[in-house]
Amino acid sequence: MSQTPGPSIPMRGAVDLAAVAAQAKRRQQGPPPAGAASGVVVDVDEAGFQKTVIEQSMTVPVVVDLWATWCGPCKQLSPVLERLAAEYGGRFLLAKVDVDANPRLGQVFQAQSIPTVVAVVKGQPVPLFQGAIPEQQVRAYLDELLKVAQANGVSGVLDGAAPPAEDEGEAEPALPPLHQEAFEAIERDDLPAAAAAYQKALAQSPADDMAKAGLAQVQLLLRTKGVDPAAVRAAAAQAPADPAAQSLAADVDVLEGRIEQAFARLVETVRLTSGDERSTVRAHLLDLFTVVGPDDERVVKARKALTAALF
Repeated sequence: MSQTPGPSIPMRGAVDLAAVAAQAKRRQQGPPPAGAASGVVVDVDEAGFQKTVIEQSMTVPVVVDLWATWCGPCKQLSPVLERLAAEYGGRFLLAKVDVDANPRLGQVFQAQSIPTVVAVVKGQPVPLFQGAIPEQQVRAYLDELLKVAQANGVSGVLDGAAPPAEDEGEAEPALPPLHQEAFEAIERDDLPAAAAAYQKALAQSPADDMAKAGLAQVQLLLRTKGVDPAAVRAAAAQAPADPAAQSLAADVDVLEGRIEQAFARLVETVRLTSGDERSTVRAHLLDLFTVVGPDDERVVKARKALTAALF
């Protein structure tokens, strides 16, 4: 889940962000967005990309957090980024992008998985890192980014940003011990240990929804670790009724944010199978529902499709 420690973020313009922003602005209806909020963390969509990201990046580096509501590691990383944005006192802007609501922005930044964190300096992308890496490594990337930005003449401070916070002795609410154990295991990329911690939590409290979701997410990562997405999809295309091939392809789809495609793939496999094979595919689909979240509208829609396929 995490990359090799240590930042390496040379300036390079892999994509024309300004062109994408201009296209989004032309598509926008109504008045343009007011721009970046007075704070150091903002939510960004395609329509507001030009003003909030491109224009602001001429003054301060903009750190873009590509996330999704169903992504467990995103929920671990985002609070770290938000806390550091406040701590750095406006020396960078944190722009949060929901890739499900704004898939084009995910494509623009070439996000192969989430969370993905990139920066924009003077309108150009600066790759940072992927995965829920430890806070110390996040700080290292941010410090290196600020050096890169300064070297390129970008060293301002956000208007209205609070100065760096003093230590007020107020700690964040602690996670339950086994959840904390799982989180720390994920940070060091020890997925089996994270799964074991969540399983212990569920043994103690079977109704622990956070542990259920965490375990489902970790198991998804374990199933897909080291796989080649293109090879997985090619194998699935050759075996449309093979539960194993279709289930792994659906896992890859979910990891890449192709939620609806993953669900449709497994619903169709349910239609094509019967007996134990059908039960296996159904159980796998229910696991992916847990990963994405029971209240997600795509899960609600897919549940109806699954019921129709079964009956």
